[in-house]
Formats: sequence, C-alpha cells, structure tokens
Amino acid sequence: MKRHLASCLLLFAALLLPWPTMAAEQPHITIAAAADLHDAMGKLVEAYRHDHPDARLDVVFGASGMLLTQIEQGAPFELFFSADSNYPQQLVEHGKAGGTPVPYALGHLVMWSASIDMHGVQVADLAQPRFGRIAIANPQHAPYGKRAEQALRAAGIWDQVQSRLVFGENIAQTVQFAQSGNAQVGLVAESLVLASPGKGSYAPVPTTLHEPLRQSFVLTRRGAGNALAEDFARYVQQAPARAILARYGFALPGAEH
Repeated sequence: MKRHLASCLLLFAALLLPWPTMAAEQPHITIAAAADLHDAMGKLVEAYRHDHPDARLDVVFGASGMLLTQIEQGAPFELFFSADSNYPQQLVEHGKAGGTPVPYALGHLVMWSASIDMHGVQVADLAQPRFGRIAIANPQHAPYGKRAEQALRAAGIWDQVQSRLVFGENIAQTVQFAQSGNAQVGLVAESLVLASPGKGSYAPVPTTLHEPLRQSFVLTRRGAGNALAEDFARYVQQAPARAILARYGFALPGAEH
C-alpha cells in the first residue's frame, strides 16, 4: 500500500514538472532568383550561412518573367531577385510585394562560344554563316534574351540571323545550348561565363546596343515581416555580398558601363 502511494506521489510530481518544449523551428525562406545568378547566389547563400548556420535558404532559379508569374499566382517565395528591375516594380504595382525594389547589380551580355575564337568579334559579325546557330534566351520572359534581340536589331542583322536562332527558356539553358554544341554561339550572361573560367571564349556586347540590365530584388508580400528574409535582404546590400557579385562580373548599382 505504501509502495503504491509513493508511486502515485511520484507520478503526481512528474505531472507538475514543465513539459519539454519543442525545438525552435529552423528559420527558412525560399528565394526566387534570375538564372544569371545561379553561381553568384550560391556563393551569397553559402557566405550568409557561414555566419547563420541555423538558417535554411532554398533558391529556385528561372527566367525573371516566369518567376514573376509564379509569384503573382501564389508561389511561396519570400524574396524575388530579378534580372530586370521592371519585374519587381510590377509586383509592387499589383499589390504582391512586401517592400520597395532595391537595385543590387548591373548585368552584362556577352557573345560566348565553345568552338570559335570570339576575341575581337563584333555583334554584326554574327551574320556570317561561319557562326552557325546562335542561342539566345526567350525574349518574351528572359531579360537577357530581350537585350540580345535588341542588340541584334541595333546591329542590323536580326532578319539575317533569325532562322539560325535557338531559344533557351532562361539564360542558364541558353548557356547549355552553346556548351553542348546545339548552338555555336550564345548571347549569354557574363556571370555564367565567369563561373566556368577557361572554357571557350567570349566578347562583350556593347551596352550601347541594348537597354541596361538593371537588376533589383524585392520582398514579396509573403516575405514581409519575415526576419530571415529581411536580414538576407540587408546582407545582399553590404560590402562582402557586393564583392561576391563583382567576382561574377556584376557592376554595382548606378554603374552604367
């Protein structure tokens, strides 16, 4: 009887003790990022997580216009890094943003080939048959594709090369076309070329031939008030992050060269 009473008292005392709380949920955000950021964003996330090991940042890459559509349709992204500042502004205008767009870089368009020496090549030269098929991103939703079309038109060769164009869904796929031989030349992002140094050769596309590739990011409505999303947004604007972007050929906001 005494043993039974002692057991009951122990059980009652245990019930009075505080229950162990669940471990705090790991901070997590998903970032929608333009395909030209594929390698640079990977380094940015890696550097950020070095100082914030508990943070989980997932990144989905794609053409900026397609990512915009996904966000407007409710895709669960907290941040949107676009290769064209017009797209984040559209989120604001459509009531889908949680803040003001912030310029973070100026992108550069180049002509790259795995098999042809591109040193000294001008855009107008691409009309020559020796350059074969030319890969560009889809101008309908990829900023680099739109600028590639502008450059080809400004050089006066759009009609001559149109039948030889191969279209990638985004600028990363466009690079793959040029690397695989599906196209002999690609009009692609310098950032993706610099991610694979020593492969092929490239020549810059003069910025006078197309609109600037001003790139901005914005918090989505879902990301507003999210501590991790807001902190990563601040980090991207600081000197260490800008140094990473510069290594991949991105100019700082305001640079028009």
